[in-house]
Amino acid sequence: MAALNADTTATIIRDNELFSFPAAASTQFYKGGLVAINASNVAVKMTATTGLKCVGICQENVNNSAGANGALQVPVRRGLHRLTNGESITLSDIGTTAYANDDQTVYKTATGRSAVGIIRDVDASGVWVEI
Repeated sequence: MAALNADTTATIIRDNELFSFPAAASTQFYKGGLVAINASNVAVKMTATTGLKCVGICQENVNNSAGANGALQVPVRRGLHRLTNGESITLSDIGTTAYANDDQTVYKTATGRSAVGIIRDVDASGVWVEI
């Protein structure tokens, strides 16, 4: 496509927080859990595995336990979310990458894990990660 040479109204604007992805077969998602896209391009719960792409926090319980890939959609929200601190993450780790150990716990060690997002704060309740 050629570059613009005049004003356009064709640019579509979309919110950058709420998304929905096709659920993996035989999977139940819980509200508040980390969700990722796997190599098959379906939503899965984050686990301590490499190759997953974190897409956000699940916004409602989605039970696709008896469904095929894509039978249901998983609504997720991106943004700044508090997650469980699984590896003594401290304020000195702000600005570094958090990695998933499961669908609610983050580590600072990448080995065997997929990235969740950037650590933005740490408090007594957990780690604030920008997804």
